[in-house]
Amino acid sequence: MTTLALAVLGRGLVDPAQPVLRADDEALLRGRAAFETTRVYAGKPFRLDEHLVRLATSAARIELPEPDQGAFHDLVVEALEGIEDASLRLVWTPGASGGGSPVGFALFSAIPAEHEPLRARGMKAISLPIGVPYELRAKAPWILGGVKSTSYATNMAATAEAKRRGADDAIFLAEADVVLEGPTTNVWWRNGQTLFTPSLETGILAGITREFVLEAAPGLGYEIAEGVYTRSELAAAEEAFTSSSVRELMPLVQLDGAALGDGRPGPAAAALQQALRRAAAAG
Repeated sequence: MTTLALAVLGRGLVDPAQPVLRADDEALLRGRAAFETTRVYAGKPFRLDEHLVRLATSAARIELPEPDQGAFHDLVVEALEGIEDASLRLVWTPGASGGGSPVGFALFSAIPAEHEPLRARGMKAISLPIGVPYELRAKAPWILGGVKSTSYATNMAATAEAKRRGADDAIFLAEADVVLEGPTTNVWWRNGQTLFTPSLETGILAGITREFVLEAAPGLGYEIAEGVYTRSELAAAEEAFTSSSVRELMPLVQLDGAALGDGRPGPAAAALQQALRRAAAAG
């Protein structure tokens, strides 16, 4: 993605070509850092405060110093001048191994051009088993379920595997084929007027866009059912889609080579996408 701007806590706006992290920062050495990603609409980051709260929660889970949410907020505002639509990534690292000072920065990038064509045709996904009971994934402090850490190699490997199989994305399955989430998304499906999604007890990320869907769906005539569901239940859906901050609501039209529903983007994803854009425009 094309970098639009970079701002660093304590330094303000900096040249994106200049180094920000030391070579011995634990974010690089061990992947020990927290991050958040949100989308900027018409110069306004969507639900920035909620993302900052979740950044602090992730930092606490991986035993980083607490980030100054107010300072991060001010940094983003400072860097936003002239930026209308973008992806915003907030990163908080512990600094150099052995006692360095934490580093925080905000990176603004262009929205990938392929998102809208992909939304129009719908995504193909594969399911990938991870062989862990969802109860363990949710509760074991060493697995870090629900934490946004920069230790993202597994997530990116899953996306790469999906591409190798001719798909666009992946969906992780816990033991017994329990549906979890995508590498960067939450997963939803519809039967009738009910939207189903894995509950937080499965150890998935409490997505900010997921929370928006939970709030907006009833006003659009949909009921919400959160629970523990299997791949077969997802495969039998009339419609499916994912939610994430940058991709927004993205229809799923195929799972493991078989059509989901009628194999076309469905009405719930379209209605929720429109509602999300309205909410973003309203600030």
